Amino acid sequence: MDVVVRRALASEAPVLTRLAHAAKRHWKYPEAWIARWRDALTVAPAFVERHPVRCAVRDGRVLGFYAISGAGAVRDLEHFWVLPAHMGRGVGARLFADAVGTLRPDGARQLRIASDPFAVGFYRRMGAHLVSEVPSTPRGRTLPLLVFELEPARGRRI
Repeated sequence: MDVVVRRALASEAPVLTRLAHAAKRHWKYPEAWIARWRDALTVAPAFVERHPVRCAVRDGRVLGFYAISGAGAVRDLEHFWVLPAHMGRGVGARLFADAVGTLRPDGARQLRIASDPFAVGFYRRMGAHLVSEVPSTPRGRTLPLLVFELEPARGRRI
């Protein structure tokens, strides 16, 4: 069965939280860091109800998800996680294309992405470009800040 991207349900918040933790652990971060990031990696049911949260599902199993925040021309990618066993298999590209397809008709012109350093290559392949860095935790750590222009140059399609 093919991967289907659909709106996440508030009742799936625990599944999304476990998925985010599994994806972060895939990069072998120290458990002390994972513990510090627990709140940031937790997806509450109320968050799912208030934000556009969409998930990739195959045979009833959530393989990845993303969440967007903000309004107007500039939006932020709050979450973007894929189960480690499905990384590099097109799930992330499918989710990213869905995000772009959702944002364009909604009037967004730019998607900001505070990326995990290990995911920068993925976002660049999707067409985002590095613009800066933003502070993170633990203290002294920074995250790459990328931007994806939702009005692509002529001839480029995603």
